[in-house]
Amino acid sequence: MLPADIQKFSEGRTKARAYFCYLFSKNIPNGLPSLSQEMIIPRLLKIKGDLESCDGVYLLDNKGVQVSSTYTATQEIKQDIGRIRADRAYYYRAVREERCTITDPYPSLITRNLTVTASVPIFDDNGTLLFVACLDMPLGEVAKVSHLNRSDTFFSKLFKYSYAVFAFALFAVALLLFINGVQSFFVKEISVSHIAIDAMFKATILLTLSLAIFDLVKTLIEEEVLGQAKEQQVTGTHKTMVKFLGSIIIALSIEALMLVFKFAITDPNHLLNAMYIIGGVAMLLVSLAIYIHFTKTKNNREI
Repeated sequence: MLPADIQKFSEGRTKARAYFCYLFSKNIPNGLPSLSQEMIIPRLLKIKGDLESCDGVYLLDNKGVQVSSTYTATQEIKQDIGRIRADRAYYYRAVREERCTITDPYPSLITRNLTVTASVPIFDDNGTLLFVACLDMPLGEVAKVSHLNRSDTFFSKLFKYSYAVFAFALFAVALLLFINGVQSFFVKEISVSHIAIDAMFKATILLTLSLAIFDLVKTLIEEEVLGQAKEQQVTGTHKTMVKFLGSIIIALSIEALMLVFKFAITDPNHLLNAMYIIGGVAMLLVSLAIYIHFTKTKNNREI
């Protein structure tokens, strides 16, 4: 159950954050003069009352020190007053980004279960940080909030099965290329004593393309069908695009190397054509590096 909840949370993280931000903006006063703890706590308790499964709510000051009790569903934990939370993600991320944030799932000290904390910085009318309001929710409940609606679920399954069909079709293509590549060694009778240069080049190209397509199929099945790599979209780049471009770069690099050897032996005048391919590979490599850099920067800002 927990892995499924984590998967749902990862897929619907943006929706979950929007939901909690709406609750905070609707109930918590912000940007007003003379804001005090006494004005904010009742609003936090109202949110807790509206969310039956809420693990607890509490208030931190601008230094990350808890200034209120932790109000759970069954008790008020006064011992938490004065605890330093400045090293917790729900504090420093809310302060750094100056907006509502939600954390990754972590074990709760109260329930011992996986919890997600939503937090929002509270400013006065001059823009000075006064408090950070926090709300703990069980991972399972957050997964329900972020779960896709019926139409999203339908299209999600449709795309999943479509990716599966395309992946297996590409696997069939890769298998045919592999069989033809290996078969050429027997048809052309390539051996240590009998080396057919053209046949070896063709076999190498076929096997390289087969490997590149198989690598793409593996990535598609892992990420789009099984969903095993979805979490990398939160912390890094989109794996499918990186693997796809990487496979193309590797395939083109090997083919360019084969052409260099082939033209060096058969027709040196065409070596310039092989250099054009090598130049194209270099451009693809630079483009991939730029894509990784900017995608990683964008994802780090969104988390």
